[in-house]
Amino acid sequence: MSEDLRSFYTAVILSVLVVVGVNYFFPRQQPVEQQEVTVIKGSADGKITTEEIAQVEKSDEQNIAAEPVYENVEEVLQKDARLPVENNAISGSIRLKGARFDNILLSKYKQTLDADSGDVELMAPAKTKNAFFGEYGWLSADKNINLPNADTVWTVVGNQRLTPETPVTLEWENGQGIKFINVISLDKNYLFTIKQTVENNSGMEISLIPYGLLSKTIPADQITRSVVHEGFSGVLDGKLQEIKFASLKEEPKTYETTGGWVSITEKYWFGSFIFNDSYQANISVRKIKDGVFQLDYKGLPLKVQSGSSASVSTRLYAGAKEIKLLDKYAEDIKKFDLNVDFGWYYFLTKPFFYALDFLYGFLGNMGWAILLFAAILRLLMFPVANKSYENMSKMKKIQPKIMALQAMYKDDKMALQRATMELYKREKVNPASGCLPMFIQIPIFFSLYKVLNIAIEIRQAPFIGWVKDLSAPDPLTISVWSHIPMPSMLDIGVWPLIYGLTMLLQTKLNPQPANKDQARMFMLMPIVFTIMFAHFAVGLVIYWILNNILSLIQQKVIMHKNGVK
Repeated sequence: MSEDLRSFYTAVILSVLVVVGVNYFFPRQQPVEQQEVTVIKGSADGKITTEEIAQVEKSDEQNIAAEPVYENVEEVLQKDARLPVENNAISGSIRLKGARFDNILLSKYKQTLDADSGDVELMAPAKTKNAFFGEYGWLSADKNINLPNADTVWTVVGNQRLTPETPVTLEWENGQGIKFINVISLDKNYLFTIKQTVENNSGMEISLIPYGLLSKTIPADQITRSVVHEGFSGVLDGKLQEIKFASLKEEPKTYETTGGWVSITEKYWFGSFIFNDSYQANISVRKIKDGVFQLDYKGLPLKVQSGSSASVSTRLYAGAKEIKLLDKYAEDIKKFDLNVDFGWYYFLTKPFFYALDFLYGFLGNMGWAILLFAAILRLLMFPVANKSYENMSKMKKIQPKIMALQAMYKDDKMALQRATMELYKREKVNPASGCLPMFIQIPIFFSLYKVLNIAIEIRQAPFIGWVKDLSAPDPLTISVWSHIPMPSMLDIGVWPLIYGLTMLLQTKLNPQPANKDQARMFMLMPIVFTIMFAHFAVGLVIYWILNNILSLIQQKVIMHKNGVK
């Protein structure tokens, strides 16, 4: 590889690492305030406007000047009557006051690795630390119609527990001859179906607009985290839309769609409104205030004659980003699997996941699956790498001749360049051939990096020894095993140190740049990469260690074959 190419690729790699590192390790801090919920009311024709805002949850509008004061979740859950919800994947309850989805626990996932850890809390009531809730309702341009709101207490008719076998019916009558009915059903996983019905016996025609909203409080460090897309995403009119939390302002972003879906998404979990193919909706996403974000939609107005009824149905997903499950749902909900951020290399990331999942099913341990995956990839790349290492060995063999030319033409760069190219031609060496494995490995690296960051199947997956979570950094760091306090950037685990050693050995085998400054930079790269890898998922570090070891063996064999010492 020529010196110019070395400089270029080194700059590219280091630039990527700096960008990733700064965004990941030094997120911009933002204060989190108390939760407030609003929904755009707009006009009776269903078009969104920003001039008129209807307050949906007036009891949640407190502003706190200093640090926010959060209420205890268990205490809040005791305040109001609730409808129990349960299947094999979730548990929790729906608050009957406001018919609010604000207590959803994911039964298959624990918050931490501790033996007594509770289930992951996906949805939590307003005014609590990790508030996330959803609700459905009605809007009207006629202010004389009493509509259900956040203070409305709904009556449960029939089944008193929501399960896959027992859908529930919630009713409320407004005292004006209008009855509102919500029929809620649940599948075996995370998908709710909500059928909103209005029965009109008021003696006059009414026009109502159905709406739904999701509101979520986000920690400051999560708002600026950029490794995985976290924010709003949706397939609206067939096109994928993604908005990060950090880019949202209080002025809402609005969209119109027929069919599709729209979500508030985190790293491993999300909530989503799903519309049938003919459902027309106006979507709004916004930042209510620092740390509080809201997604809401409005359907088209329904005109209901007296003595008749009208209904609309939508679905709500509240659960985990299980890739195989989302692929199954995507058979009916177009592109629903894109709730998972597969990144630029979708065509690699998703197959990589399925390959790892298959190997995991075969081996029973995700760590060994990652190592076998690394070996298989290395085997597939063997012919390309072999040719590259053959050329690198020749480059290393002629290194003394290149240095002699540099001494001979130290004052004539043009003559040096001509003499060097003649040497390459005479020795049948291509200085750029070593770049091909790098080109191949960059997308592989980023794809695997994505898989280990997005796949919930790898979350809390153990390996051997002290590694209990392959999706997290190595926990056995310098400060842990040496009891010496270290700055966070320099607190490096055992596996990253092993990785750094393998990279150093690999650097020693490669032809050294003739330029002393470049040579120093190349020798520093193992240190830089070790520091960066110390904060990556340990599963990725383990993969790269085996990859380096196999590369070292292959390169050493080829060097011996070519007589390079």
